[in-house]
Amino acid sequence: MTDPNTDAAALISQMDPVLGEGPYRFVLVTRELAPQVLGAAIGTFREAEGITAIIPSALAQELELSGLDLAQITLQVVSDLADVGLTAAVSGVLAEAAIACNVVAAFHHDHLFVPWDRKDEAIGLLKELQRSA
Repeated sequence: MTDPNTDAAALISQMDPVLGEGPYRFVLVTRELAPQVLGAAIGTFREAEGITAIIPSALAQELELSGLDLAQITLQVVSDLADVGLTAAVSGVLAEAAIACNVVAAFHHDHLFVPWDRKDEAIGLLKELQRSA
């Protein structure tokens, strides 16, 4: 196990948020839709109630799967899963602006999913947070 990086300011100053392609939707995977949905998913998570997949909104619409259209913002800093403070800082600044934020931590980077229509505002807030660190 690695030691957690508790220097959140260093992580924040290097986070370099980048807007990805999109939009995406979080959808529930059904047995009937699994081949199409899982093949297009950029992420999945299994819960007791079922499997959630993150798929392009265009596919969700084609399959008549409703949901919120979300933008993906990737924090380019390479963060460890044991690091402390980065998620709290970015979700906090977005929460202060009443911007919903769903965080997916992957092996190398953290990915934020924010409402599509507020993506530019979210990027601006994150870049300001980075400059202030």
